[in-house]
Amino acid sequence: MIMNGFAKPVGAWASRCAACLGLLSGVVVSDVMMRPTSALAQATTDPIISLQVSGLDATEPWTFGLRILFMLTVLTLAPALLMLVTSFTRVVIVLGLLRQALGTLHAPPNQVMIGLALFLTLFIMMPVWEQVRTEALNPFLENQVTQEVAMERAIQPIREFMLKQVREKDLGMFMSMGKIPDPQTSKDIPIHVLVPAFITSELRTAFQIGFLIYVPFLVIDMIVASTLMSMGMMMLPPIMISLPFKLVLFVLADGWFLVVGSLMNSFQ
Repeated sequence: MIMNGFAKPVGAWASRCAACLGLLSGVVVSDVMMRPTSALAQATTDPIISLQVSGLDATEPWTFGLRILFMLTVLTLAPALLMLVTSFTRVVIVLGLLRQALGTLHAPPNQVMIGLALFLTLFIMMPVWEQVRTEALNPFLENQVTQEVAMERAIQPIREFMLKQVREKDLGMFMSMGKIPDPQTSKDIPIHVLVPAFITSELRTAFQIGFLIYVPFLVIDMIVASTLMSMGMMMLPPIMISLPFKLVLFVLADGWFLVVGSLMNSFQ
């Protein structure tokens, strides 16, 4: 009796829902039937994105497509190439060694260190970029010179900057390994020899500066470690005690001013 009394309202509700669905389906079907043919045709002609590969016919050679592929590859490697032929290598290594010498681990964070290195590189390389812009980029944009001439003019200021920083010993090593005769002038040095020699010299200079930065902090660590050992506190990590003293020394000596100033003066 209870089930029969409960089934009657449910059956009535289900029949009403079926009637409503049938009414809605009839409205939709009638709307589609009454829609104009032009509207249906417009709905089926949506924009289509197509990809075509040029050079299959005789009107355009395949070399154009290869040039595009080469340019895309160069653009992908451009950030790394620009960093290697600028002052970024020396600056970022010195800042990294400074953070390790302080023992602050993740302070300043990597984003701050990389950002500072990028802005210092921009500041140091600004005269070179200005020379590239005035002698190569602006004439090329104004169609005064060809692309090949613009590239040659753009490389010259960067070459001069690298020649000022590279060591003769590193340059001679790569020249001898490449079996290249002794150049008469700086223009005779190939770019594929100058770039690795410049990077090697930058790494050596960066580690020299890092060693000089490490020395005062290493002395503090040794003094703290000896003091703790003499007091019998061998289980206490010396880095926990020496870190505040190193921070105080760095702040009192105006360390950031000295480090940044020394980095910029090292490229003069």
